[in-house]
Amino acid sequence: MFSTGQMVFALLFFIAFVAVLVVMYRRDRQWQRKQYKGTFTVLLLFAGFIILLLLLKYFLKN
Repeated sequence: MFSTGQMVFALLFFIAFVAVLVVMYRRDRQWQRKQYKGTFTVLLLFAGFIILLLLLKYFLKN
């Protein structure tokens, strides 16, 4: 189905792609921590609000 050259190229491309991905993630990690500080608390508050709405719906329906 694929020639040997195509499979070697695909393997080398995959290795290079993953290497670049890892390097870029490590470079951006510090910036991401600074930029997205406090988003976890917003996520928890949002989830709590949804749970509160569901509980109110359940208790007011019965």
